[in-house]
Amino acid sequence: MHPFPAIAPAVARLRGPDPVEGAPTLLFCVGATKAGTSWLYDYLSGHPDCHLRGTKELHYFDCHDLDATWARSDVKARIARVEEALASAGPARALDLAAELADLKALLKLLRKPVDEAAYVAYLTEGRGEEKLVADITPAYSLLSAERLRGMAALLPDVRFLYILRDPVARLWSHVRMMARRRDGEGKVARGRAARILDGVIAGRETEIAVRSDYRGALERLNAAVDPSRVLVAFYEELLTVPGIRAVCAFLGIAERPADLGRRVHEGVALAMEPAQVRAARDWLRPQYEYVERTMGRLPQSWRRALTEV
Repeated sequence: MHPFPAIAPAVARLRGPDPVEGAPTLLFCVGATKAGTSWLYDYLSGHPDCHLRGTKELHYFDCHDLDATWARSDVKARIARVEEALASAGPARALDLAAELADLKALLKLLRKPVDEAAYVAYLTEGRGEEKLVADITPAYSLLSAERLRGMAALLPDVRFLYILRDPVARLWSHVRMMARRRDGEGKVARGRAARILDGVIAGRETEIAVRSDYRGALERLNAAVDPSRVLVAFYEELLTVPGIRAVCAFLGIAERPADLGRRVHEGVALAMEPAQVRAARDWLRPQYEYVERTMGRLPQSWRRALTEV
């Protein structure tokens, strides 16, 4: 397997490929789920060198390739909520809601059609001025086939991929808590529900969560499909640092801008794992730790502690 560039504490500047004159760089952030992708979307959305649409996760390719029909239903539900809010909004708020509604309707139209790469690129770049970067930040893309990833890499002359690795146990537990909150009601996480979901993951029943823990599968598909110089693998624990942001900006070919490194986006409801749960999750995920260490040549210190501490 070819080595991917990776953020390390000592890396101050990580230069990506040279940009193509006149065409934007296209970034696909393909995960991982619960590994800082929403924070990255907010950071890039506010960056003057970047042009991102109003929806973070477009789900364009997984909607077609993995039959994620729920994505269309989700966009339709969001359209209904915005239309309801627009009906009673004041003039200033109405302008923002109207723009959001137009964006969502354009996305729904795109998702309803068969794969049309030209239409997809047109959607990404609509309204772009001189910004250097457009992006689609959809963690589900890590599940796509190597064939699809290879096609995505050829959509524009300069396409780059970012995959963020978070400590496997911490990522899994965050994902479990998110699913427990959704099933039990917004803002609430029952310990019993979370425990049953975690047990289901380890037993092979909760496959939707389990596949997002498969760093090996995602990295091997990326390696088979994309030139390694156009892939950056970042450890979540190092991404939200000044050197980490500097490295990402350098890789993407955009200017470094200050970041609110203490801000958390979609942070889950606090719920500690029981020691037995930690041990069970760690044993189940140990092959992922070992694979990442072999592939990246190292593990962050926090990952090493997670392998030994309870």
